[in-house]
Amino acid sequence: MLTLHRPPPLVLTPAQRCDAGGASNPTGDARGLDRIGVETALRNHVLPLTSAGAVTPVAAASLRSFKKIEPHLRSRLGPVVCRLAPRDVIEKALLDIRQAHLARRAETRTLYAESCRSWSTARLMVGFALTVALLAAMAVFAPNGMLWALFGWAVLTLVAVTGFRTVASAAALLAARKHSRAWRSTRALPRGPDRLPRISLLVPLYRERDIAARLIKRLSALDYPRDRLEVALILEWGDLTTEVALRAANLPGWMRIVRVPRGHLRTKPRAMNFAMDFVNGEIIGIYDAEDAPARDQLRKVALAFDRAPQNVACLQGMLDFYNAAKNPLTRCFAIDYAVWFRLILPGFERLGCVLPLGGTTVFFRRSALETLGRWDAHNVTEDADLGLRLARRGYRCAMLPSVTEEEATATLPAWLRQRSRWIKGYAMTWAVHMRDPLRLLGELGPLRFLGVQILFLGTLSQFLLAPLLWSFWLILFGLPHPLTEIMPWSAIIALGAVFFVSEVLTLLTAAMAVSRPGHRWLVKWVPLMHLYYPLAAVASWKGFAEMLVRPFYWDKTAHGRDQAKPSRRVA
Repeated sequence: MLTLHRPPPLVLTPAQRCDAGGASNPTGDARGLDRIGVETALRNHVLPLTSAGAVTPVAAASLRSFKKIEPHLRSRLGPVVCRLAPRDVIEKALLDIRQAHLARRAETRTLYAESCRSWSTARLMVGFALTVALLAAMAVFAPNGMLWALFGWAVLTLVAVTGFRTVASAAALLAARKHSRAWRSTRALPRGPDRLPRISLLVPLYRERDIAARLIKRLSALDYPRDRLEVALILEWGDLTTEVALRAANLPGWMRIVRVPRGHLRTKPRAMNFAMDFVNGEIIGIYDAEDAPARDQLRKVALAFDRAPQNVACLQGMLDFYNAAKNPLTRCFAIDYAVWFRLILPGFERLGCVLPLGGTTVFFRRSALETLGRWDAHNVTEDADLGLRLARRGYRCAMLPSVTEEEATATLPAWLRQRSRWIKGYAMTWAVHMRDPLRLLGELGPLRFLGVQILFLGTLSQFLLAPLLWSFWLILFGLPHPLTEIMPWSAIIALGAVFFVSEVLTLLTAAMAVSRPGHRWLVKWVPLMHLYYPLAAVASWKGFAEMLVRPFYWDKTAHGRDQAKPSRRVA
């Protein structure tokens, strides 16, 4: 019998394993790349090359990156030898081979059952038609019953939403008073590089001609070691406007451009899904184009994650506006944000509720993001959806005592477009997660499940049914109203009391949110919120209509109209 003996493993010295001149123009091996995984290759800046012998040459950006992944390479490829090549050359070669695969993966990272990509406009159209037919039939055969049902649901959700927000606000205020601090951290921030994690910042951009230079300046002001920080400026395919602006801004070495290839979608979450393979930080942070974060924000992020339990997967920073004083709309928008980020969300955290995240100044443990399947590329409020998915997996989100200032939309059309996208995304998020209500109840528990229903379904119902509540002004002015024919006068008085108390609580919450240094000048504008809040109802009609015809359309908000000014605001 002929016995074949394998040759002993090839052991190479570091000098033999890394040839500085062997991969200036690498030709990647597709099969070898698939064996190690294209995402792994991108994050470690390596590329298997075409082999003609027993040893597989691997292009690497550095000997350090090669050594780090060498055991994985040997387990998949056998004996390997290093060939040094520039990082951008390796990435270009990788994309030449598997760009289409990465583009598809960016759209399908999230599980199908938890993604909006299974959204069916046909089914929604049928449901909408049936609902309209049912209401029409009730209007003809049981008009009083229809009125009682619609007005009853409108009042019930009004009480639930107002009560929920008031309790959350009270919890936040009591916690702040108990700790004798107004949303401010007094703990020492870590200075030594040994304790600092590597942070990767994703900054999606699209047609941002006016913001590029200011963005680079603001990010450069962040106090964090440059060898522990990387910034990916994410550009959509064909966006020459932003690319030219960034090239003119002279990017530092720790910032780089990641170009997202053409696909079926053009959304922020898809762009972030694609770009995340090009960064390797332990913590992934998100900023928008117009953001001006606090200088020490990243050190606070590092400290908070270092001291938090492992199940705290996300930190949400506070948002404010640097152009709040521009006009009455921006002033109201600033009050709205103060209520949400300084009272409602901190209150939700204290109560143990699900946190619907914001789209910027949000930081994640990378491991948790990968476990969840990153962002749903089809959801136009990927942030709120991700907060709910984190809660379903047992993760917690916490508030970060640090402020990022951004640019408030200063015109009514732009505000309506932005708010309609948020409302559309909230509606689709609720619909997707309620496909299996019993499973959602089991994963969240009764109290958090109830909170989700109030926050999503209750708020959406308030937007949609707002005209019914507005109609009660007819009674105050002595004009005829359908309910006066079927409802006792005592019940109408009781409803009026409910509306009055709800309005008082809403305005009182707004006043409390801005009754702190840096915001007190907004207190006199709080009564204007009585006219501001109904604008969301108008935006909701646009959002609900788009659910039927353009569910994945991302209505872009233009930035760069106002410049940030130095601020002394604290968290």
